[in-house]
Amino acid sequence: MLEGKQLILATKQFANEIRWKSWFHTISSLLLLTGLLIATATISNIWGRIVCSILSAMLLSRCFIIFHDYQHHTILPKSPFAKFLFTIFGIYMITPPNIWKRSHDHHHNHNAKLFSVSIGSFPIMTKQKFMEASKMDRFIYLSVRHPLNMFFAYFTTFMYGICIQSFLSNPRKHWDSLAVLIIHFSFAIFLIVNFGWLTWLLTFFLPFFLSHMLGSYLFYAQHNFPEVVFRNNVEWSYSNAALESSSYMAMNPILEWITANIGYHHIHHLNSRIPFYRLPEAMAKIPELQKVNITTLKPRDIIACLRLKLWDPDLNKMIPLDNELKASVTR
Repeated sequence: MLEGKQLILATKQFANEIRWKSWFHTISSLLLLTGLLIATATISNIWGRIVCSILSAMLLSRCFIIFHDYQHHTILPKSPFAKFLFTIFGIYMITPPNIWKRSHDHHHNHNAKLFSVSIGSFPIMTKQKFMEASKMDRFIYLSVRHPLNMFFAYFTTFMYGICIQSFLSNPRKHWDSLAVLIIHFSFAIFLIVNFGWLTWLLTFFLPFFLSHMLGSYLFYAQHNFPEVVFRNNVEWSYSNAALESSSYMAMNPILEWITANIGYHHIHHLNSRIPFYRLPEAMAKIPELQKVNITTLKPRDIIACLRLKLWDPDLNKMIPLDNELKASVTR
């Protein structure tokens, strides 16, 4: 039975990219995205344009997860052309690579640590801390974890959280967050002025809105599911956090392709140097990786994840708001 460091070492055989596969997935995905956006802008049938717009959102999600692998130095390291491509893509997705990488690295290094989990992730309060918090702090906490925050992630998480908030916190260090927003809005205005509101809506707004919404929920559900475990800093270990506090989101082959295997999240957290296209291989060949908490995108599992609000150390699980806790929000 492999565990801890031994299990991490067992995954190292998969932590080598196959260079041609990395380029193939990167280039083919970006070309498909470009083709769909062009089709959305140029075909005459409105329903065809809407379908292409939705497919563009799916390709944006896939490309973002490939970008995420690049930011981990998992694929195409030391390639000037890859750096150029993914820098442009990060700007396009209103995800300044600098702030996103640092916050995401913090998330990996502190995943499921009870008192340092909130940076680069959804915040976690214990039941006791929530009861002792001010009314404003409780409101902010619940707002961040609210389904509407994920639904409007394009505005709340990406525009405000990643760009505006980082810039306001340190304008000199995060000047690029403001620059990305200026570029984003300038491009939107360019589309509206030259091609009209409908083209802007279908080629720009809708794909961003849908892809950011999907990405926000996936990120939430992979660390906020009924069986998740949070530990204090003393009891925490990297491997346990990966297997206990990161889910395997079971999907059909189409969704696995759209999400670039991000559903194998427990393996990604165990060893982030495994390329996304090798994650299924690692799970198939290491039995210990198959004993994991599973969630899905079925409505009942989505509802179960979204209901979770607080960590209860006595029950050792995440809990929803009961009547007592709901009453405390209004006091």
